[in-house]
Amino acid sequence: MPELPEVETTLNGIRPHLQNAMIENVIVRNNKLRWDVSSELSMLKNCNILDLQRRAKYIIIKTEQGFIIGHLGMSGTLRVVPYNSPIAKHDHIDIVLNNGKLLRYNDPRRFGAWLWTDNIKNFHLFLKLGIEPLSEQFNTDYLWKKSRKRLTAVKTFLMDNTIVVGVGNIYASETLFLSGIHPQKIAGTLSKKQCEILVQTIKQVLEKAIKQGGTTLKDFLQPDGRPGYFTQQLLVYGNKNQPCTKCGTKIESLIINQRNSFFCPKCQKK
Repeated sequence: MPELPEVETTLNGIRPHLQNAMIENVIVRNNKLRWDVSSELSMLKNCNILDLQRRAKYIIIKTEQGFIIGHLGMSGTLRVVPYNSPIAKHDHIDIVLNNGKLLRYNDPRRFGAWLWTDNIKNFHLFLKLGIEPLSEQFNTDYLWKKSRKRLTAVKTFLMDNTIVVGVGNIYASETLFLSGIHPQKIAGTLSKKQCEILVQTIKQVLEKAIKQGGTTLKDFLQPDGRPGYFTQQLLVYGNKNQPCTKCGTKIESLIINQRNSFFCPKCQKK
């Protein structure tokens, strides 16, 4: 599943081709995604794009008529291709632009979403979202206060989108390893110093991944339409039985809240 850095990379990749362009029309070949594709999209004609933004893992295309809201789901990808490019299997949506290009959405598992709203502040999917991890509001005091009396594992706590958005399974595992905190540690037992370390590390891990993804932006306009995602340089995630880069102990894994978690049993303490 694309996580926050991949979504940010996607946004940065498509922005130069969509910013200030006009949407000539939107072609919906299959409207049965996670939710039905909003009917308003098919009615967009000659509509100017004003801006592109990200909220959590949602991509927001601001137009003069309202907001297109996209989510890549489990397997969705966006790519910019020339007009009249051959249609592949699972190419469900085309946003046709006036510059000879189109934004194409492909999603084999169809867990993504393409919705519409004219009131972004009250959009129902955003109302319960926590703060952005790269914002100034995400700081030591915030995480400390939110963690008090929490009886869940710290990894589950960090992945709670009502607390902070976009810290998915991969980056939660990497952050906890770099912070020396066991993923099963109870969130309510975190010290203020540990909260400070977690905030700093989350920001560093995400910023590094976004910077790494920036090297792939050219892929969004490749002739074969390859998406601009990138190979992660991961220390523990997916590295079960591999030696820890700090101490050489074998990386272990366990299931926490139905998600596979990777950690070093020596370096990470409860």
